[in-house]
Amino acid sequence: MNKILIQPPYFGDIAHYTAMAKSDEIYFESADNFQKQTARNRTHIMGANGKLMLNIPLKHSRGGDRQLTRDIRIENNFPWQDLHWKSLCSAYRSSPYFEFFEDDLQPLFIEKQVFLLDFNMKTILLMFDLIKIGNIETFHTDEYTMAPDGSYKDYRYLIQSKKVKFKNEPYQQVFDKLEFLPNLCILDLLFNLGPQTKPYLLKQRSL
Repeated sequence: MNKILIQPPYFGDIAHYTAMAKSDEIYFESADNFQKQTARNRTHIMGANGKLMLNIPLKHSRGGDRQLTRDIRIENNFPWQDLHWKSLCSAYRSSPYFEFFEDDLQPLFIEKQVFLLDFNMKTILLMFDLIKIGNIETFHTDEYTMAPDGSYKDYRYLIQSKKVKFKNEPYQQVFDKLEFLPNLCILDLLFNLGPQTKPYLLKQRSL
């Protein structure tokens, strides 16, 4: 049985979903201290001029104290949902499968979101449904473990997306005049491959 420990990202990249698609049990880290500039609150899509980052604004703790990721709140005084949705529409409206999944995704960018971890889990569970990733048991950690035992694979490092060198197989992307961009947001794969997303993930090399 393939058990993994992983951070819940905001519309995680292909490396995250390759690891999750190949697992039988997923333990989502929810007891760690929040770190800035990670895939916890940012993701990358393909825009007309290349890679484009979408970033969720967050409320800062009083006095700058460290906070657990599960306690991090989203800053909704900034219209980030509207901006992210418009960016997705602009980038992928002409992709083969955007309109097929549009109605499933849009509510995430309309309904007010409060906690970052809760929102990220909504994106993950929706992706599992749309990609048809089933028969996976999911759990949340109660306490943080620096060096877990060998009963499961530790993929928490994937949240540091800048440091991850994952080269997935090329596929047709929307802006074919640009060079192929590897390991983008799972939505890039979904909008371009549709029902072939799951077979594609299972075919990628294991991390």
